Amino acid sequence: MPKRGNQPIQGEMLQGTLDLLILKTLGVGPAHGHTIAYAIERQSEDVLQVEHGSLYPALHRLEDRGWISSFWGTSENNRRARYYRLTPLGRKQLAAQTTRWDEIVRAVNRILRPA
Repeated sequence: MPKRGNQPIQGEMLQGTLDLLILKTLGVGPAHGHTIAYAIERQSEDVLQVEHGSLYPALHRLEDRGWISSFWGTSENNRRARYYRLTPLGRKQLAAQTTRWDEIVRAVNRILRPA
């Protein structure tokens, strides 16, 4: 449950936002799907809830675009898990999408909070 009293956002994320959050999460280092979802939820103070039905299609889409790559490894509970890592092309995409996100936030704020 969110710490600030807000309801968690499930399935309400703008299209493309999940991709950006995954890229940002993988910017820290390789992770498997469960860890990616947990990191996004934790860093958003549980406001953003990542459903597995959205996460894995997004991971496959990002891999198809060459922005991330995957490999098999052993998880912290000693199970076989597919890990994902950011590629050099993914780092460029992360920078471009972060800049674009900042532009969108500024534009929306100009509408919601006119001077």
